[in-house]
Amino acid sequence: MKFFRQYSVGPYIVDFYCPKQKLAIELDGCQHGEEEKQQYDKYRSDYLAANGIDVVRFWNNEIMENMSGVLERIAEKLTAHDRPFGDMD
Repeated sequence: MKFFRQYSVGPYIVDFYCPKQKLAIELDGCQHGEEEKQQYDKYRSDYLAANGIDVVRFWNNEIMENMSGVLERIAEKLTAHDRPFGDMD
């Protein structure tokens, strides 16, 4: 799957985006723990979801400490997107 970095979607820019799978990956630092930023992130994720884009978020420390787990979760998301309509296994 091809991902683009700093991809523009409507009024937003997502960290990484796979157009074929309509999957956005966001990398969040500690500032995203603040209530105001969390509200903004939710509004932004809701906008993306309304446009058929699935968003998965990772904390920066997850990436630094558990890259294999992060990659596994991304692979699961990509696999879920490849399932035929109605296949819920």
